[in-house]
Amino acid sequence: MEVIPELIAKFREIGFERSAHQIVGGLLILEGQLKTSVGDFDCLVGIDRQFRRLPQVQLLNSPAQLPHLSPHISSTGGICYAMPGTIVFDIFDPVGQTLLCVRQATHVLSMVLQGKMVEDLAEEFFASWFDLHCFMDVDDRQTGVISAVTIRDGKSVFRRNDVIATDDVQRTSRKLESLGVSFEEMSCKVYKISTTAQPRPYQNDWPPKTVGEVVNWQYELDHTARAKVLEAVKRGIRSPYMAIVVIIESPLMSYGVFIDLPQPNERRLLKKPALALQHIYRLPIKQIAIFRLDDEYIAQRNTPGCTTLSGLRITLVGCGTIGGYLAEALVKAGAGIAGGSVALVDKESLQPGNLGRHRLGFSELYKPKATALKGELERIMPSAKIIACPEDVRDLTLGEFDLLIDATGEESLGYWLAARYHSVVPTLSVWIEGAGVAVRSLLKRPGDGACYRCLCDYNKGSRYRSVKEDLKPVFAGQGCEGLYVPFSAVVSVQAACLGVEAALQWAGGSAHEALRTKVLSPGYEAATPDCSPETRSGCPACST
Repeated sequence: MEVIPELIAKFREIGFERSAHQIVGGLLILEGQLKTSVGDFDCLVGIDRQFRRLPQVQLLNSPAQLPHLSPHISSTGGICYAMPGTIVFDIFDPVGQTLLCVRQATHVLSMVLQGKMVEDLAEEFFASWFDLHCFMDVDDRQTGVISAVTIRDGKSVFRRNDVIATDDVQRTSRKLESLGVSFEEMSCKVYKISTTAQPRPYQNDWPPKTVGEVVNWQYELDHTARAKVLEAVKRGIRSPYMAIVVIIESPLMSYGVFIDLPQPNERRLLKKPALALQHIYRLPIKQIAIFRLDDEYIAQRNTPGCTTLSGLRITLVGCGTIGGYLAEALVKAGAGIAGGSVALVDKESLQPGNLGRHRLGFSELYKPKATALKGELERIMPSAKIIACPEDVRDLTLGEFDLLIDATGEESLGYWLAARYHSVVPTLSVWIEGAGVAVRSLLKRPGDGACYRCLCDYNKGSRYRSVKEDLKPVFAGQGCEGLYVPFSAVVSVQAACLGVEAALQWAGGSAHEALRTKVLSPGYEAATPDCSPETRSGCPACST
């Protein structure tokens, strides 16, 4: 039996028939009733004939029991019964899955009408709230007044006249210039206000078109927000600016309105408070969807509630196969923003033999690794402070910093760094053992635990080894190319991941083992669980 006839037959069994109503998109439309615990309600079900989208469920009439502000029910009667990505639609059972979606919509409607629906899935609010886009590049999360620029050249993901709210025009300009976007400052101020209520659409007269409709809507959501919106508009009228943006920060999201203000000669007429309020209420608004571009959001979005590396001064020695990937991971974890910095130290240039397992590519060939990597990181995070030091670390005075990372993989240089910095700052060493057999990291805190030289000496006595088997030297290459240890870029990425995890846990202040090992090659057995080795007595690097 074909799927569509079978689907129609199954829906007929629960009281649905094909409908004469039309929904945009060429969907199969079925009409029937959602039978809830508080009554039966006429509805339409729009079904994608290719089953590439979830069915749409829309009430034909607004139930009398439905409050003005309701979660999950749009002003047009659409029922938001599942967020995109939260339901896996089994394409091998399209009929059963479609019926299941309708049952879920029925359950949501029943819960909403009983006042029992939890206040989640608030993103449905945005379905009718995006006349304009406002991109927020604001580090200060407190409410207050900030500046605005607008897009002049829309040849990008940004549209002409999109608004960028910023508390640092220079920082924001670096981000926009990296996209090839031109902008200009606006005669506009941005006001941020806070509310304790998440937004829900009205069931009638939606979306709001004037300041009066906005403040009345806000009053129903949160009584205190009404006065805050009005005060922002009044401050705007008293200012020299021609427009304002009011951003409302709720517990789950931010949204806003754009308001063109009266001309200066009109404002002089608004001296009587009652007349002024009437005029303010009639001012037209445009709905603004808010999208965050600030550094802290980018760093924290995928690890909410966790400590980032923002504000820290990090020195990374070694921009080779480990250091390249590690530097990128550090920046994406917040390094270099909010007053922090990342100093890249490496005296070598990128050679053809490096390309197969390095973060940098062909276009950086023969360039100093530190300088080339700085440029790549600034493309990834234009506002990050990256410092390139294309010199031997032993010839530099590094100044003050919070964390030193040794990603060189050079044992002798590791000894020198341990001796020079073990008592000054925490030192994190990250390296690869054998031909990619294992990756390891060791965090040495000043005055506590083993340093890199301690561990190397322990290993010679078979303590704290990575694997039980012997690691015999493996080399490739010959002639002018020179010898090298063969392993793939995958190993370098694994080492970088181990390193950034250790850095993040250190930054978060959580207690964890100083020495970490991850065995990568099959046929090898781990010899040492993660642990915190003690300082080796008589270590020439750190026991003095």
